[in-house]
Amino acid sequence: MLYTSESMEKTVDMFASLPTIGRKTAQRLTFFLLRQDESYIDKFSESLQELKSNVKFCSNCYNYTETDPCPICASKKRNTSIICVVEEPNDVNAIEKTGEYFSQYHVLHGSLNPLDGIGPGDLKIAELIQRLDGVEEIILALNPSVEGEVTMQYLVKMIRPLDIKITRIARGLPIGSDLEFADEATISRAIEGRIEI
Repeated sequence: MLYTSESMEKTVDMFASLPTIGRKTAQRLTFFLLRQDESYIDKFSESLQELKSNVKFCSNCYNYTETDPCPICASKKRNTSIICVVEEPNDVNAIEKTGEYFSQYHVLHGSLNPLDGIGPGDLKIAELIQRLDGVEEIILALNPSVEGEVTMQYLVKMIRPLDIKITRIARGLPIGSDLEFADEATISRAIEGRIEI
């Protein structure tokens, strides 16, 4: 049993509550912070507060941004007749890194998962449907998982009556993986090889 202070335990618990951070990593991060000087801790704390205060959803695509609309939605160089639908903001970053996509995005903030009680009302699906006027193509770039497939089929059912071309990115991504962890070449090939649904 470790004998540490209550403050240390609280900090370890907070780090351990983050995704993919186990208790050992949380302890290492806590000890790292303890070794830093006061100014580092102040900057770290300030950056977290600024993150929560300044970052919000883009009212158009629902990506995270400090300006509304976000820089992608505000860009005159983007093709507004194509929207790439992704699950999470990290997926936008992954696609942007390829340098191959020059249209709009829409972030759902998750995928349908009836077992976890996540339904259409919990995602930004209604917001997507509202912005489809004048859109010619929807690219579904959802993660290749059971939840991603369920979400994709639901979106196809909602969008097909609107007479909009629906494509999905090609299967260059392994089943069960996340888009954000794929390399740029794989994502680039998947976008280029998208297929109509």
